[in-house]
Amino acid sequence: MANTTHEQASATANEALTPLGESHRVFQWRDHMALWFSLGVGLLVMQIGAYLVPAVGTRDAMLAIVLGSCIGAGLLAWTARVGCESGLASAGLMNATYGSAFARLPVVLNIVQLIGWTTFELVIMREGTQAIGAQAFGWSLGGPLGTILTTLLWGAVLLALLAGSMVKLVRRFVSRFGLPLVVLSLAWLTWQFAARLHAKGLEAFWTRPGDGSMGMFGALDLVIAMPVSWLPLVADYARHGKRSTGGLGGAFSGTWIGYVLANVWCYALGVMVVSVAEPGTDLVAALLLAQGGLVALGLILIDELDNAYGDVYSGSVSAHSLQPRWSVRRWGLLLAAVCIGFALVLPMHTLEPFLLLLSSVFVPLYGVILGRLGTGNAPVPLASRRVDLAAAAIWIGGIAIYHACAAWAPQWGSALPTLALTFVLALVTRPAQAGGRSALAQSRG
Repeated sequence: MANTTHEQASATANEALTPLGESHRVFQWRDHMALWFSLGVGLLVMQIGAYLVPAVGTRDAMLAIVLGSCIGAGLLAWTARVGCESGLASAGLMNATYGSAFARLPVVLNIVQLIGWTTFELVIMREGTQAIGAQAFGWSLGGPLGTILTTLLWGAVLLALLAGSMVKLVRRFVSRFGLPLVVLSLAWLTWQFAARLHAKGLEAFWTRPGDGSMGMFGALDLVIAMPVSWLPLVADYARHGKRSTGGLGGAFSGTWIGYVLANVWCYALGVMVVSVAEPGTDLVAALLLAQGGLVALGLILIDELDNAYGDVYSGSVSAHSLQPRWSVRRWGLLLAAVCIGFALVLPMHTLEPFLLLLSSVFVPLYGVILGRLGTGNAPVPLASRRVDLAAAAIWIGGIAIYHACAAWAPQWGSALPTLALTFVLALVTRPAQAGGRSALAQSRG
């Protein structure tokens, strides 16, 4: 009877809204770095890099890539620190900032965007598999049957991973084996396309002007959009990290370094690929034309799987926060099945509007969260508060400001002005808390 009662209590416990105990914190600096390098690598990132040119010149594109990656990864690392120190998942941070009732809105939006991202990942893996099959074996997998089989193949692997432990996957596979393999594949592709650029003339590549269809700040927005899309996920993993004695320890530095390296590398590789490929050649076909590109693309596709896994796992944590009677694992299997179904029927959409739409929601969302919880002495809203009207108003106003900047002052970008304004407003409107205890201090009990 005692065991039954314990199991029932565990089944209904809301893991997403409860700080993770010290005994469950096993991630070291290397684990954070390997995870976020791996999550930062992907064909989608390379594709966005390819969008930058010839819209802007090569030098402007590279500057936007470096600056945007450093800023975007800095936001990820800052959020990772809050998640690690508080032990709260992303849904818990939203509850602490916006109130238990209003937080359901951003949590639901997060689940929707994660379903969308996972569907994109499955489509990317399917199309990569079809291209590899045609190139290596002469298989025609582009028809209805081939599409169904390749989608179900990757979907089955995703379901198998979700049936296991996230912590073990990160520590035993991603950190030990996945990271070296994906680094080797990126290094090989970089060497191949750098050699082609050298043959064509590096000077001409570096000094090539843009066509004026995108400004520097617009390019910066597009680069920042990719790391920003991970903001609602980072705390779900950072909470498993060991707390550091210093202020900028494992979760912060590991997340920042891992993601900056991956994001800069993949964006830059996308620029290189599109600069040497024949006009009209898609990214996957261009990668396959490189010597050894078949093997390198295969390794990147395998790495793409952990992006899909990361999206679904985080989505399942968010869904569990809304309905804790279903475990995180059960939610993960359900969401994965939904994504597989969508991947079978939805076409591949243009990425740029999708990414910028996500930024318009999550840049101000996390500007408010960091303004309230991201400083060392940020008071936590009262636990009984269902709606923090000030935080909710700043977030909704931030979305409007983001789109207003895009419409009326595109030359200045949207992400950075919106982030700065929402952060400052959230900081100065923090509710006072008796005793002045901070968010991090309260989470430590």
